[in-house]
Amino acid sequence: MDNQTNYLASIASSADVKALEESVLQDLAAEIRQKLIETVSKNGGHLASNLGVVETTIALHRVFDFPQDQIVFDVGHQCYAHKLLTGRADDFDTLRQLDGLSGFPAPKESACDAFIVGHSSTAVSAANGLAKAKSLQGDDGYVIAFVGDGAMTGGLLFEGLSNAGRSHDRLIVLLNDNRMSINHNVGFTARHLSRLRAKPRYVRFKKNFGKGLRKFPLLGKPLFRLLQSMKLGLKSRLYHNSSMFEDMGYYYLGPVDGHNIREITQALEAAKTIDSPVVIHVDTIKGNGYRFALENPDAFHGVSSFDIETGQLLVSGPTFSSVFGETMKDLAKADDRLCFITAAMQDGTGLSEIAAEFPKRCFDVGIAEEHAVTFASGLSQNGMLPVFAVYSTFLQRSFDQLINDTSIINSHVVLAIDRAGIVPGDGETHQGIFDVPMLNAIPRATVYAPCCFAEFRTQLKQAVYDVDGIAAVRYPKGGEWRIPEGFVPDYQPFTWYRSRRSDVLIVTYGRLFGNVLAAANELAQKGRYVSVLKLNRIKPIDPACIRVALTYFRVLFFEEGSRRGGVAEYFGSQLAENNFARRYEVYAIDRFIPCCSTEEGLHIVGLDVEGIVAAVEETVEMTSSDMDFEQLPADGEEPVFDSETDEEFEEASDGDTSLDKEHSDDAVDLAEPSVTVIADEITVSPVEEDITDE
Repeated sequence: MDNQTNYLASIASSADVKALEESVLQDLAAEIRQKLIETVSKNGGHLASNLGVVETTIALHRVFDFPQDQIVFDVGHQCYAHKLLTGRADDFDTLRQLDGLSGFPAPKESACDAFIVGHSSTAVSAANGLAKAKSLQGDDGYVIAFVGDGAMTGGLLFEGLSNAGRSHDRLIVLLNDNRMSINHNVGFTARHLSRLRAKPRYVRFKKNFGKGLRKFPLLGKPLFRLLQSMKLGLKSRLYHNSSMFEDMGYYYLGPVDGHNIREITQALEAAKTIDSPVVIHVDTIKGNGYRFALENPDAFHGVSSFDIETGQLLVSGPTFSSVFGETMKDLAKADDRLCFITAAMQDGTGLSEIAAEFPKRCFDVGIAEEHAVTFASGLSQNGMLPVFAVYSTFLQRSFDQLINDTSIINSHVVLAIDRAGIVPGDGETHQGIFDVPMLNAIPRATVYAPCCFAEFRTQLKQAVYDVDGIAAVRYPKGGEWRIPEGFVPDYQPFTWYRSRRSDVLIVTYGRLFGNVLAAANELAQKGRYVSVLKLNRIKPIDPACIRVALTYFRVLFFEEGSRRGGVAEYFGSQLAENNFARRYEVYAIDRFIPCCSTEEGLHIVGLDVEGIVAAVEETVEMTSSDMDFEQLPADGEEPVFDSETDEEFEEASDGDTSLDKEHSDDAVDLAEPSVTVIADEITVSPVEEDITDE
């Protein structure tokens, strides 16, 4: 950590890396590692994987010319050293910050980032397209897919490999084997031959020898086939991975020491002489250069802020992920039907302790969300209770399986949707704002949205035991947000917080409920009053919620999710179907969210307390007097509800589910609504600091 070199200050492009003497490259690597550790310790991010690819990245910039040549990372979080070598070193302290550098490749940030990559196993497909476009346009540049071995657990990678291997484009697949997924090769002989095969002179000799031998009359071609057969037999014994790639049409080079810049450079130069797609197998060590990451690479894969000297994470308090793990572990002790599934996110989703205690009932299927859902449906069909813990952004990949393999046959699968809503630090590709529109489109799905840990525990039990079909519980990253003092969750589908002085209703759900109540408190202090309808179950919406909304002059829906296809849009359609002719406003997300904190993200889209207060004040002309008014119900008959008394609401809504007849699959028995008359002020607990655990 005492390295005093400053080579990064003079590097703005690949040409600058090429200009360095070979003797200083290890100093450059040490400087890069120091910068990575210092920055990630403050900002959080992906550390262990980036520490493992420093020398390989330097070699890439020694051999290729970016951005004429192009590189696609898989997964994109391996790109930190690449950013440092492409003119972004001065801004690297802004990594994962608002208006700063993204933690993933970002074409809008630099032309040297050829493709946006946030989800796994996509690089070969993208690189295949980029390389094909270059070939069609007569561009002689190379395209490199820099693939982590973990990506090989995703089926999309093999789809890309299968198609790209048949091309004759200038495509190089650089397979980063950090010994987490791929089998080791055997012995000294394999290592020696791999170094020999990766040298450009060997490649040229092999090519010329084969051409010359085949030209010999009579014996040339048979002798060539015999030698080829003997070579393949020997390689299959020494290199366990080469034959698979060569069967797909690739020239295989390696394994190569990924921390030996000269050796990697030779392999890359050799690959440039081959007239077909190439796979270069590079061995690296995850976490190399930082003791704590080296000893525990999983913990330092995606990490929050930490102390460099001790390696201790700077976090406090429980998170929704940890509460999920604790709750499910307690349920699993009492019910041996419960099974748990993760797609390579065991630690992040809170399943580590469950995996340790119930290893036969906890399944890490790799980066294979599609398989995870269908696997869960199969478990359900034979009597188990599967719970798939998955980040919201990754659940998007399994839409087809949720419909065809799960919903149609009504398999009871519980989706524990972590990182729902705005996700700090990871930018556009990792926001949890599209799962609700996806689930809204699926018949018979049930979706819960807790606002706090206590409600979360209750809803997890509901999802497991109280409903059939797909049952989802979606919850945010980190700890609890703002919750009202004395808040006690119940089993009801919604809670009505009613001010007797208001003709304005705010509807919301999940974490945003705390911001809404804080805004209501601030408005009340100004002599302006609102009622709040909190949806505990957001799909199906209880018909009584619509009846509540019909009694107000103005309804505003605040949603921490996509505006298109979200709960607010559906809620508005139900109001319209029931002749609501007054004002309805939706405040939701209709854009991609950049790298930022949770508070910054909510502010950007107007869903922080300040934004909610401003929206209410701008949209609604408040009154401070009690108002009685009439509203035609769905059947067009009178009379209607009086906003003064709870009794009249309860009488009007008792047992009536007629407002939701069109969606019969979503129809449920009408529960007794929770009605809370709120005072002029609503007390909420302070917001917890955001926890940036990965």
